[in-house]
Amino acid sequence: MKELKQRSTCPVSTSLDVLGDKWTLLILRDMVFADKSTYGQFLQSAEKIATNVLADRLAVLESHGILTKVVASDKKSKFTYSLTEKGIDTIPIIVELILWGTKHWPTVLNPVLLEELQAGKDTAIQKYQRLARQKASV
Repeated sequence: MKELKQRSTCPVSTSLDVLGDKWTLLILRDMVFADKSTYGQFLQSAEKIATNVLADRLAVLESHGILTKVVASDKKSKFTYSLTEKGIDTIPIIVELILWGTKHWPTVLNPVLLEELQAGKDTAIQKYQRLARQKASV
């Protein structure tokens, strides 16, 4: 595992040491809400992450136990990624960022997802956590 170099023992600081760059939460967002699980799928995201940055972030997330990587069943040179329980625990954080961002800035979000989150945030979080667990157990 890549060693976590903590700046301090503050829990916010420690969380940011793992999740605080501008790409990590977008990768997790894509896994949860866009059903992405492969390197190629992550590259197709609107934010246009560079290949070297994506490879690094996936490796960091794997080394910290936030996701796992397995060889794809259809192609030996392809990997699929899924969230671990630690990764699934980030779903409420991502949901809060979605709601905060849509409240304070003009954004584009699938209207069905926004309605689902606004109608019952806790229920939606439980749903996406359940779906992530199902994907991880396949």
